[in-house]
This record gives sequence, C-alpha cells and structure tokens, in this order.
Amino acid sequence: MKPAAQVVIGVDAHKRTHTLVVADELGRELANKTLAATADGHLAALAWARRWPRRRWALEDCRHLTRRLEADVVRAGERVVRVPTQMMAGVRRSARQPGKSDAIDALAVARAAWREPDLPVAQLDGPSRQVRLLVDHRDDLVAERTRLQSGSAGICMRSRPTCRSRPEASSSSTSSPASRIGSRRSTD
Repeated sequence: MKPAAQVVIGVDAHKRTHTLVVADELGRELANKTLAATADGHLAALAWARRWPRRRWALEDCRHLTRRLEADVVRAGERVVRVPTQMMAGVRRSARQPGKSDAIDALAVARAAWREPDLPVAQLDGPSRQVRLLVDHRDDLVAERTRLQSGSAGICMRSRPTCRSRPEASSSSTSSPASRIGSRRSTD
C-alpha cells in the first residue's frame, strides 16, 4: 500500500475566524474549511486535519492573530512552521487566481511553506513566559486579597461601631511580647 502523501495545511487567520486550506506538494488545493477562532474551533481544526496523517501546519507569522491557534496545535503534537509576512506579499502577487479571499490567502501560505524548507518551527514559549504568567497571576491574587480585606473591614465597621480597621497604639502593644504574656498570666 502506498503511504499517504505529505500535505501542508495553510492558515489565513483573522480575529474571529481561521480559514484552513490543505495543499499537496504541487501546491494544489485538496480541501478547505473555515472555523471560529476559539478553543472549540481549534479542536475542530485538529479533528478535521486528522484525515491527512502526514501533515504539517503553516501559519503566517502574525502572532497577534495566531498565538492561541499556534499554541493549541503545537500542544496537540503537530508540527507548525511560521511563514514571514514579507514572504507572503510576493506569494499573493504571484497567485494564479484573481481576487482576494481567505481561502486564496491560506493556499498562498501553504504554497510558501512548500517552497521554503527552512522556515522557523513554532514552539511553545519557554520558562520565561511561564514565570511571567505566574507573576501576573500572583499580582492578581494580591489585588483580590486586598479588595476582599478592604471590603470585610468596611462591613465590620458598618456593623460594629467599635470595630476599628487599625488597632490604636497602646502601652500593651508597644511593650515587649514577654511582658505582655507575663501581665496576662498575672490577671488570670
């Protein structure tokens, strides 16, 4: 049995949708599909692409539109190459089909990936991104804790007029811990 031919899945990414075009080694369009630019859309794209066992993905390198798709596809174990936007301008000019459509652009991305074997391969961000995400999450947690503490102090002050948000300095709070413990024992 003859092994399945290698294909490239070119993607034209937009804010709300991604158009995928499958191209063979001659640059012929085999299939196309447009999906939502959401996590569910990415899962549907992966499921759709499984019918071509020997595949790689080609995304135009505009990461503000492709970052999440790229990460989801790489996490699924797929091979993804990045096609520079400067390369795409020439490819679009030489396209044999007139007009502008998402499928034409996605096919141009796939053809560029076939022509250029040394395109950069996409990888998940390294530890520095993970650390940055953890620091951002910690900052969010600290802000949330501060908000909750401020809210509970306000509730306490409204419900009990004697409740203070900050304890006033007294002679017992300024004395040493040992003397405060000793004075408590003597009053017990």
